[in-house]
Amino acid sequence: MPDLSRPLHQAEAPPDDAAAVSALRSGVMRLSRRLKHQRVDESLSPTEMAVLGTLAQCGSATPGELARKEHVQPPSMTRIVALLEAKGLVRLEPHPEDRRQKVVSPTERAEAMLEESRRKRDAWLAELVGELTDDEWEVLRAAAPVLEKLAHM
Repeated sequence: MPDLSRPLHQAEAPPDDAAAVSALRSGVMRLSRRLKHQRVDESLSPTEMAVLGTLAQCGSATPGELARKEHVQPPSMTRIVALLEAKGLVRLEPHPEDRRQKVVSPTERAEAMLEESRRKRDAWLAELVGELTDDEWEVLRAAAPVLEKLAHM
């Protein structure tokens, strides 16, 4: 198993590890793209959905905090928040400590839409998983917490 406490460079990784890293990257990216197509509201961009998901997971935040969490520039996040507000999916409220700032919160409509989207994606993924062998499902079940950890590193 590679030492994950330091960056793994494919040039220095044993061939089996480099192949596993490449297969993991490819599989995760393809699965992610396919999951993104399982949306409830096609009028929202993947970035808009990601911002709503971040708000649902982390709670209310300023546009600057959202920009950092989503790895986008603050002016881009300001535009995204404005679009979401115009669609009735977020509300802006005064910051409790800094009058120059606003706090972004999801609306009930956004929360309901996110829940429906999660249900749809989970059902789609459960259908795929149903086609795996019992052994493959056990391996995937054991890998799920590791994938979750990687996603948050």
